[in-house]
Amino acid sequence: MAKPVQMPLSLALQGGGAHGAYTWGVLDRLAEENRFDIQAITATSAGAMNAVAFAGGYGAGGLDGARQALEALWQAVSHSGRPARAYGVPGQAAFAYASALQSWASPYDFNPLKLNPLRDAVESVIDFEAVHASGLQLFLSATDVESGHVKVFAGDEVTLDAVLASACLPQTFQAVEIDGHAYWDGGYMGNPSIFPLIYAGAPTDVLLVTLNPIERPGVPKRAGEIQERVNEISFNAALIGELRAIAFVQRLLDDGMLKAPMLKKYRRLNVHTIRGGADLVDHSLHTKFDTSWRFLTSLRDMGRAAADAWLTGDADLVGTKTSNCDLREEFLKG
Repeated sequence: MAKPVQMPLSLALQGGGAHGAYTWGVLDRLAEENRFDIQAITATSAGAMNAVAFAGGYGAGGLDGARQALEALWQAVSHSGRPARAYGVPGQAAFAYASALQSWASPYDFNPLKLNPLRDAVESVIDFEAVHASGLQLFLSATDVESGHVKVFAGDEVTLDAVLASACLPQTFQAVEIDGHAYWDGGYMGNPSIFPLIYAGAPTDVLLVTLNPIERPGVPKRAGEIQERVNEISFNAALIGELRAIAFVQRLLDDGMLKAPMLKKYRRLNVHTIRGGADLVDHSLHTKFDTSWRFLTSLRDMGRAAADAWLTGDADLVGTKTSNCDLREEFLKG
């Protein structure tokens, strides 16, 4: 029996701290299915960590290697949080302490040695030579502190420092300096950035995995709830802007308003979504700091279930049209 043809697919992975373990589950299920030819990944923050783990593992040992590398990464992330838990400081208490500390001190005050547990976690697991040998196109977004522009690391620029720059929350870590530029978390300007997929000639079917709720019913009244909603809106803003632009271009294409040679400059994207933000809407902000293995694996299982539901339904539309994301209705209305 002939082997089924794998459909080309790009991935777009949002950041979200420990909630990135949900994306681990999505990637684990996709790799297990082996139904799509994943050729490109654009990602930010925790999404960037997942992206390099997937690519490095794939480069070293194929899809099984990718699954093993993802699990090893999140085991290392959990291990990095053990010192605090050993002293009876769970994720919620650590978050409360960090929030209080940040109100009067910066990481340049309380972390002068630039200690970053994520560095050890990523460095201990990811073989960046295997990442570069994987054949996957990777695009990792960070925010240039001084220019305020998004910086997309690609090709040989994808390094340990690039991953840490993409995941650098300025309230917690000092800016990551690369080639004379200082970078903060990419979520401020691209969470994740979609445009690199368009210009790089990557597969035009894009599976977007979100972690931050776009919509949340009710108006927050308490200080913590207000801050949480501000964070969600801020870290979704750039993505929403890009999806709005994509929807606008697709409307021009559908209405025949773009003529040659303009047609050569624009590509139609089929956008598919796994809405982790909706699944995680009841997980408050402090859980993004919970690195306990029980919690991380529970998120992994949620991500696997969401990917399984997508694979048994809307995934059949890959290669034909956008499936479960009506770009016009969601991003060109009102």
